[in-house]
Amino acid sequence: MSVNDPLGDMLTRIRNAQMRGKSTVRTPASKLRAWVLDVLKDEGYIRGYETVEGGRGLPELEVSLKYYEGEPVIRELRRVSKPGRRVYMSVKEIPQVRQGLGVSIVSTSKGVMSDAAARSANVGGEVLCQVF
Repeated sequence: MSVNDPLGDMLTRIRNAQMRGKSTVRTPASKLRAWVLDVLKDEGYIRGYETVEGGRGLPELEVSLKYYEGEPVIRELRRVSKPGRRVYMSVKEIPQVRQGLGVSIVSTSKGVMSDAAARSANVGGEVLCQVF
C-alpha cells in the first residue's frame, strides 16, 4: 500500500484514534512526521511520542494522545497544504487559528514550527496543518 500524503495519513490516524478513545496510535516513522509531532507536543496537544519497531522491522512512531476530562485535547486537525495543492505563505500572511487559540504548523527554511514561532523568527513557508 502506498500513501501519497504521509502527513495527511498520520493526522487521519490521530483523528480516528481519538474518536475511538485510544490512548496511543502508531504511524510509520519519518522525519517530517516527527517534526510535526514535536510541535504538537510543545504546544500541548499530545503527551509525546517514541520510536518503536513496527511490523516487518520498520520504525514506527507511537503517539501518546492527550485527553482532558474524557474529551480529546485536539478538537480539530486539518491538513492545509496537500500534495495536489501546496499552500505557501509569507510571514505576514500566516493566519491565526481561532483567534490564536489554535496553531498552524508551518514548514519553514528554519525547520517545522508553530505559527507563533514562525512569526517571531520572521519566516514564512508551507502551512502544513492547523490544530485546535
